[in-house]
Amino acid sequence: MPTRWRKSRKHRGSRTCGWGQIGQHRKSGSRGGHGHAGMHKHKWTWVLKYAPDYFGRRGFHRPNRREIRALNLIQLSSLAENLERRGELKTVEGVPLLNLSELGIGKLVGRGRLDRKLIVVVDRWTERAERAVKEAGGRILKPEELRAAG
Repeated sequence: MPTRWRKSRKHRGSRTCGWGQIGQHRKSGSRGGHGHAGMHKHKWTWVLKYAPDYFGRRGFHRPNRREIRALNLIQLSSLAENLERRGELKTVEGVPLLNLSELGIGKLVGRGRLDRKLIVVVDRWTERAERAVKEAGGRILKPEELRAAG
């Protein structure tokens, strides 16, 4: 449409541009209030159509929450067997070495039983897990201790 035919051209010189008395179609009253006013009242159909997820709970996560992956003793022995079957299990002084921190596991938990002698490298562990590993003849090291040993 050419500009010369537009309605805004016809209204040049008028005070209200076809919107009736003074102030009509001017302030926030014409849009039903400031901001989100009326979202549960007269703008509810707008909410349903354009912002259906605006209201309601969506949960919350603590911003500095760190999730620590844990491994049971049962899972530890099966992991050792799988790595040994694939030929990826390292040995130190004839004892198999499992570096859990390299695998992204942060804690060893004492559920289950350990049947074989293992050296386990992990950041954290429970007393029960430590007892079970020592009873099997192995030991638990922190990653720093492993680096210091060479």
